[in-house]
Amino acid sequence: MKFKRRIVAALAVTALSIIFFAGCTNNNHESEETTTVSYEQISQEEAKRIMDTESGYVIIDARTQEEYDSGHIEGAILVPEYEIADRAEKELPDKSQLILVYCRSGRRSKIASQALADLGYTNVKEFGGIITWEYETVK
Repeated sequence: MKFKRRIVAALAVTALSIIFFAGCTNNNHESEETTTVSYEQISQEEAKRIMDTESGYVIIDARTQEEYDSGHIEGAILVPEYEIADRAEKELPDKSQLILVYCRSGRRSKIASQALADLGYTNVKEFGGIITWEYETVK
């Protein structure tokens, strides 16, 4: 009889421990998740529409100086992808401003756009590379 009481007591303690510790855990999974800040990828047609119809945006060319000099989108500011972290806050003080980003093929513009998002910029739109840009450029 004592053996059965000990088993029942042990089971009761185990059950109460499970209930107690389950109540102490944070079941709010939303607060445990980290929010990844990102940018939006848009088509070149959408980028051109923005350039033609809106104001107050900045265009970032994430290529090198030589690539920029060979032809770029009018009004684009050269900030090579590898300099974004060092130059962004000085050259782009408004972190909510619409920023359009491109490069040669789309790889560096994605890196630059994510770097901007990581720095707290909230309105970054990446639109690929100038090699597929069907609109005018300037030298």
